[in-house]
Amino acid sequence: MAIRKKSKYKHTLINKKIYYFYKITWLDICGDSGWGTKSEFDKFMPSRMVSQAYVYSKDKKLLRTFASHDVDEELFGDRNVYPMGCVVKLEKMLI
Repeated sequence: MAIRKKSKYKHTLINKKIYYFYKITWLDICGDSGWGTKSEFDKFMPSRMVSQAYVYSKDKKLLRTFASHDVDEELFGDRNVYPMGCVVKLEKMLI
């Protein structure tokens, strides 16, 4: 039986699977339904957002996260799915 090295990163164990905690920096669309000038429109930029959550899964297209989970069952809450094109930075959080 192999001895598992203790992780220096914040994580949770659910049904024998480890999920790591990340700080996620991402871009959110910015919208306005009102009228604006050309110079106002040219200054209009996406919002740079920061979220903190456990990463459920990640591939080339999508990042799936959760922030809450049931202690006794495999239930996840506060779930989000980010298109990877919006994700600027992923930082695994230290304990």
